[in-house]
Amino acid sequence: MNTEEKEKLYAQIDSLLEIYNEISPLNKDGSFKIELVNLTINKMIDYIIDDENFKSNLKEWFEKKEFWTSPASTKYHGNTKGGLAAHSLAVIKIALDFSKSIFEKFEQTNYSEKYSITAEDIFIAALAHDFCKAGFYSTEFKKTKNFEGNWVYEPYYKTKSDNKNLGHGNESVLQLLEICPLLIKKRHIIEAISRHMGFSDLSDSESYNYSQFLRNPLVILIQLADQIAAQWFNY
Repeated sequence: MNTEEKEKLYAQIDSLLEIYNEISPLNKDGSFKIELVNLTINKMIDYIIDDENFKSNLKEWFEKKEFWTSPASTKYHGNTKGGLAAHSLAVIKIALDFSKSIFEKFEQTNYSEKYSITAEDIFIAALAHDFCKAGFYSTEFKKTKNFEGNWVYEPYYKTKSDNKNLGHGNESVLQLLEICPLLIKKRHIIEAISRHMGFSDLSDSESYNYSQFLRNPLVILIQLADQIAAQWFNY
């Protein structure tokens, strides 16, 4: 990464963070307003993505796949309406927060010349890492007693029985490539999404030579941001 590329990267990272901080859509206690999450993500998209077809297809996909209303899980982090969008935004924010320090360290390695990563790449990888969860769950109801001892029907999320899934990361890659096929040329983004779960989502054959993927700084960045969002902030 030359000086000009680095300056552009850092300026765009700062601009994306300014959009986030101006709206402040996520709270420390894990709560959020989905309309603010929606506004923040869409403003970031309009700022960082130049391809108008990609923008249009992405926003259309959000609606078609119920991205804004889907939970991030059935019972763990983000297991609430809109939880997937909130989790995705949290990963975007944390990835942007850590990106400069990670890239500064990565520049000191023997692998730095193999990768040239942009702010758009960071944003897309973080946004799309869990695309497989959009529309993945159904809302069911169970009969339970409330604090007054009365029987009520309480909603909960359940994985739809007719879902097909190629694996957590790989299915998200497929969803992204359906939105923007040209991203097939951006292997570092595909690797970051496909391998964002670490070893926990890999078959034996996929685990072979796994350390090679960890030389991609975007893989490390998205793994780190995903874990922090889910485990520290419950998003």
